[in-house]
Amino acid sequence: MKIKSAKFILSSPNLKLCPELNLPEFALLGRSNVGKSTFINTLCNQLKLAKTSNTPGKTRLINLFEITTDKKPFVLADLPGYGFAKVSKKEQETWQKNLEQYLLKRKLVSTIQFIDARHDIQKNDILMQEWLKYNNIPCFNILTKCDYVSRNEIAKKIAQIEKQFGNKTLAFSSKNKIFIDGVLALFNELI
Repeated sequence: MKIKSAKFILSSPNLKLCPELNLPEFALLGRSNVGKSTFINTLCNQLKLAKTSNTPGKTRLINLFEITTDKKPFVLADLPGYGFAKVSKKEQETWQKNLEQYLLKRKLVSTIQFIDARHDIQKNDILMQEWLKYNNIPCFNILTKCDYVSRNEIAKKIAQIEKQFGNKTLAFSSKNKIFIDGVLALFNELI
């Protein structure tokens, strides 16, 4: 599978305002600042398609992107990160409610949970994974920021995540693009 083009569709505060696109859709989940937006930009080879920031909590809306490939188009939904962000407790609760509603009611091919290769699996990653399994929501994992750790460490982390979560897990690096083909092959397999 090769990406031919990618475009931003819209940002929405909640599911109610998201259009039905009638395309296979993947929802991107992960802690704040784990690299979801960078993943979109790298995968689509467009540096400014999705807004990125070093400040946790910058993605506050549901951001939809249409990806056109040589096989079949699909949608990536970049969702607000969970975990640390400098926002009020009330705003975090609103994010959580909107996230749950989106994941429970939106027709998704799969969710993609992002884990930072530089750190151990965090408690909120485990809680998210348990919630997905409880609600029978399909998921695979992307191990981000793999350019910061050794190949040996990447292999260990992937084995740990697959054992703990029971999900297919792929490595990814925005600097070293050798992992892109594996990610695209999985998208192609799932759609």
